Amino acid sequence: MTQPIAHLRTPCLSHPDKLFIAGHWVAPSTGGRIEVVSAYSEEVIATVGEAREADVDRAVVAARRAFDNGPWPRLSHLERAEWLRKLSEALAPRLPEIAQAWCEQIGALASVSPFVVGAGHHWLNFYSDLAARYPFEEDRTPTDGKGRAIVIHEPVGVVAAIAPWNNPFGIMTGKIAPALLAGCTVIMKPAPETPIEAYIIAEAAEQIGLPPGVLNLVTAHRETADHLVRNPGVDKVSFTGSVAAGQRIATVCGQRIGRYTLELGGKSAAIVLDDYDIGQAAKVLASTITLSAGQVCATLSRAIVSRKRQAQLVEALSAELEAIRIGDPYDSAAQMGPLAMERQRARVEEYISIGQREGANLASGGRRPQHLSKGYYLEPTLFSGVERGMRIAQEEIFGPVLAVIPCDDEEDAIQIANDSPFGLYGAVFTNDSVRAYNVARGVRTGTVSQNAFRFDPSLPFGGFKLSGVGREGGAEGLAAYTELKSVLLV
Repeated sequence: MTQPIAHLRTPCLSHPDKLFIAGHWVAPSTGGRIEVVSAYSEEVIATVGEAREADVDRAVVAARRAFDNGPWPRLSHLERAEWLRKLSEALAPRLPEIAQAWCEQIGALASVSPFVVGAGHHWLNFYSDLAARYPFEEDRTPTDGKGRAIVIHEPVGVVAAIAPWNNPFGIMTGKIAPALLAGCTVIMKPAPETPIEAYIIAEAAEQIGLPPGVLNLVTAHRETADHLVRNPGVDKVSFTGSVAAGQRIATVCGQRIGRYTLELGGKSAAIVLDDYDIGQAAKVLASTITLSAGQVCATLSRAIVSRKRQAQLVEALSAELEAIRIGDPYDSAAQMGPLAMERQRARVEEYISIGQREGANLASGGRRPQHLSKGYYLEPTLFSGVERGMRIAQEEIFGPVLAVIPCDDEEDAIQIANDSPFGLYGAVFTNDSVRAYNVARGVRTGTVSQNAFRFDPSLPFGGFKLSGVGREGGAEGLAAYTELKSVLLV
């Protein structure tokens, strides 16, 4: 049973002022520090070491040495799976601490945090179990019928795993678990706003005696992260974050033919067909857009509905959103906490102003709650009468802002959904699974769910267009950390 979690003022880190490189905790080269600020109290809750270019280079050398000369890539995949299980076991007793850290750093709800953190922990077990089933070597018959052909999945090499602030534990474990199983060595670079989880992962790696250099940690700001991406000793960059940063990574890696996987966000559409109950659709959409205060890359931020039912959906959504209780993330009755930081709230407020200037109708929310004087809180916001070309319908806001867009028919709904530079996620609300399948096939997006906001770790996750390159999760997520080698034997 998941236990409620209490306030955590000071994270229990053994070496918060240091970096984890080559199996040791080392002081940053310049003695720099990064302050971690709570989203709901606006207080500094931790101070960690800041890596600069020299520290990044040390981490790359350590990871390079562990890959080129160490035992890690030469272990069998089953042996590496056992190491993943050990890491999972070491992290298990610290999951409540990780859940607390998430609440403190970005204001995630304490009632939700254990489940999200548990899902992140699941990646280690999922890929440990996959090791026995994944075809690391495949026998094939040569076309000339002579001898034997083997296709081998070998590790890509040194990986820079760069995670964002919105789900720091789950996204980081979703990168390091398949990378380590594949035989890669890894440099973790968490967001400077949410470094605590990566520190705990590094401490667990030290606890189990993971070979030196296999898993390293550098905490850094954007300029130093760019230096990491540009380092020729890094074979692959796995990045989750903004489109602008992803474009920069793709450019740098393209220049040196480095490998990369990018997950860059979305503007996901929910198509509500005429056979589906409006009230039920409103409940799902309201609970989705307020999850983590809308700071979820795949969140359903566009609701597409027939013109004749637009007013009904807006009325139902307004009622649901206005009933959302905003408050302290540790309040068991709270349904939405703050945004993660002041600059993020300012960004969302600017988009609300843009929507009003564009002529959309502000149907609900859009203000700072009067009863909360501290924390980066904002009411869930609903726009109606949104036209498909408006900025609030085209650009990722990354906050609790939902736009209702009217359509003429099912075909028009699909066209509106596709009229976006993004293609990460989508949903279709209908009682007819055949119609749901047909709509899903028509929408250019990486995942489509019927009547819910759902994910499955055994399936590949990623997007079309500006939503990124490549896939994470499932067997495809493991394949992303491998190179293919063909061997022909007589």
